[in-house]
Amino acid sequence: QVQLVESGGGLVQAGGSLRLSCAASGRTFSSYNMGWFRQAPGKEREFVAAISWSGGSTYYADSVKGRFTISRDNAKNTVYLQMNSLKPEDTALYYCAAHPGIGSYYAAVFYSYWGQGTQVTVSS
Repeated sequence: QVQLVESGGGLVQAGGSLRLSCAASGRTFSSYNMGWFRQAPGKEREFVAAISWSGGSTYYADSVKGRFTISRDNAKNTVYLQMNSLKPEDTALYYCAAHPGIGSYYAAVFYSYWGQGTQVTVSS
């Protein structure tokens, strides 16, 4: 069982930066791949980024590649999403999720545990 709590969201102007954190409870955090998803009002939840259990591999949606960076610290049971050059279209509720290692990183259905989300709002 893994419990996830996101933090770091807020209101930022376009071009600004935010760093999201996701703190996990449970001794098995380091065995999970981790991902970030987001959901804007009226839209489906979409993949943002993922990182392997070791941190050695990362994956990004085309829309955030070059602007966002996912990382993790297994000693702190935490995964991060550094978001730079933010755009109004990045406005959404951001979720972190734990992936057990089976199935695509890009599909929400393959993630076992989810946090409650943190709101990111980018003003123009």
